[in-house]
Amino acid sequence: MSNIIKKDGYDYCFDASACSICQARCCTGESGYIHVSTDEIKKISNFLNLEIADFMQKFLFKHGYRYSIKERKCGESYECAFYNREANGCMIYEVRPMQCMTFPFWDYYKNRVDELKLECPGVIDV
Repeated sequence: MSNIIKKDGYDYCFDASACSICQARCCTGESGYIHVSTDEIKKISNFLNLEIADFMQKFLFKHGYRYSIKERKCGESYECAFYNREANGCMIYEVRPMQCMTFPFWDYYKNRVDELKLECPGVIDV
């Protein structure tokens, strides 16, 4: 079974096996926004066995008209509230937001592959 993922319209592919060695650069680093939809909020709340209001208060903040997952400051870096440093993985992987599921295939990176390669060791040229 291949770990190589290809997407139409992208001049690169992704080797998912690199996730085990990269120390979650996509979940850590510069501060940013991890947007979640209403449906994702419900799914994650349910997965964590939390009431929606409790989940939102503990893990989300309002960014404009959307919600984003909170981050933790870790030294000079930031990390997603659901990143588990000890396990080097996501605590909500099964219900992670679409933004996380689609990485590294974001429109932003279509013309910035060199920038993406600095963040993600799994990105390889086609």
